[in-house]
Amino acid sequence: MAEAARTAGCGVGKLKKKAPDIDRVFHALGDPTRRAMVEKLSEGPVSVSRLAEPFGISLAAVVQHLQILEESGLVRTEKTGRVRTCSIDPAGLAAAQRWIGDRRSLWDRRLDRLGDVLACDD
Repeated sequence: MAEAARTAGCGVGKLKKKAPDIDRVFHALGDPTRRAMVEKLSEGPVSVSRLAEPFGISLAAVVQHLQILEESGLVRTEKTGRVRTCSIDPAGLAAAQRWIGDRRSLWDRRLDRLGDVLACDD
């Protein structure tokens, strides 16, 4: 029973923290409600009930969105007393930034080479 209580909720009680999976990060960010939640949380930590206010969806739906965000490594939650507080987990955003940066440098090099080839044709 204690194990179930410790692992209930938005992933709270997980002992190991894995590096964010880029597929999960982009899946989580693929939903406009979750992106709006991440934007709100980028302003600072907020309780689940406060986070839910502008969305017009049930608290249960908000918790499901948060679970996906937490599993992706974008958000972390902490329960203190009766209040669950959510905040941004920089690891998830860093993983997305790294992935995009790697592709950006690759395409920058390719476009530079293309520019060189096109300049030589003149």
